[in-house]
Amino acid sequence: MKPKYKRVLLKLSGESLAGDEKHGIDFDTVLRFCQPIKKLNEMGVEVAIVVGGGNFWRGRSSGNMDRTRADHMGMLATVITALGVCDALEQLDLEVRVQTAISMQQVAEPYIRNRAIRHLEKGRILVFGCGTGNPFFSTDTAASLRAAEIEADIILKATMVDGVYDSDPKKNPEAKKFDRISFHDVLNKDLAVMDSTAAAICKDNNIPIIVFSLDNPDNIVSAVCGENVGTIVE
Repeated sequence: MKPKYKRVLLKLSGESLAGDEKHGIDFDTVLRFCQPIKKLNEMGVEVAIVVGGGNFWRGRSSGNMDRTRADHMGMLATVITALGVCDALEQLDLEVRVQTAISMQQVAEPYIRNRAIRHLEKGRILVFGCGTGNPFFSTDTAASLRAAEIEADIILKATMVDGVYDSDPKKNPEAKKFDRISFHDVLNKDLAVMDSTAAAICKDNNIPIIVFSLDNPDNIVSAVCGENVGTIVE
């Protein structure tokens, strides 16, 4: 297979890395997801990853807690996830750098755009933590922002669903799956691809998104090679 894209940003939810336990990090699961990332690296594809932290903390479920503080806790949760993904990738003999939007230099590099691009050009895998570094923004928005900053060709949004539907396929067995859909329709129909801020950033910067299922981790490679997996939002 020949890659269609040179530089990609992979968005991994924290929940997808928790495995059957639904909480924390399941390293067997993480290693399984990292295998196709190694394949991409060997194919010469530059890979950056944005991770979520919902496997440890979900700020929107924090009840009466101050939203800003709850979001800061969520950012710290993404760092734990990022370090776990980094460790798994290093076990596969890949060179990895973790960069965080909040400075914590004892455990990770601060996010610096030019340094991030240089790492990618040298064949290193990049893992971004702390989201955007600001409360009230999701890690989907962070993925869109980082993709625009590093000039990624596409965002790979790996989910537990095999694409974008016109309604929740878990609740509606008649839900229709889209092979392709525009950002305009995603925003107008309020489809659950990513939040509206993230979708608007991608729309304004002409960054397409492939939404696909992680049930088969090799879908990551197939998506980068232009095969028909999931839904393309463009």
